[in-house]
Amino acid sequence: MKLILTATVDNLGIAGDVVEVKDGYGRNYLLPRGLAIAYNRGTAKQIEGIKRARDAKQIRDNTHAAEIRAQLEELQVQVPARTDASGKLYGAVSANELAQAIKKAGGPTIDKRAIKAAKPIKTTGSHLVSVKLTDAVTARVPVEVVSA
Repeated sequence: MKLILTATVDNLGIAGDVVEVKDGYGRNYLLPRGLAIAYNRGTAKQIEGIKRARDAKQIRDNTHAAEIRAQLEELQVQVPARTDASGKLYGAVSANELAQAIKKAGGPTIDKRAIKAAKPIKTTGSHLVSVKLTDAVTARVPVEVVSA
């Protein structure tokens, strides 16, 4: 089965790549999760758009990643969350909420899959969150969870 990847898939390729995979892997994993689209003449024209979007979001090299790390570590990120009277959250702060808060605080657009917390954030207060920019560069972003 020939597919066009719409997102980076480990051990397979990056967004915009045309890959040949077994039918079951494509039909049962890649297509339902939106990681790929079927390849045909019509969708082949979308490859250039996918590659342009990937290049706009991609970190060019380690020096560029170091600049972004410095920018991220200086941000004052606040995440509003619903809490009870004792300050515990109803649920936990998700990586998607963290990515949106970083963008709102004036930072760059960060992929939610690059954001990792040491443990789930379930209380208000200050927390440190890791953002993996490249294999060699990781930013530690201070996040303040406040009651909404």
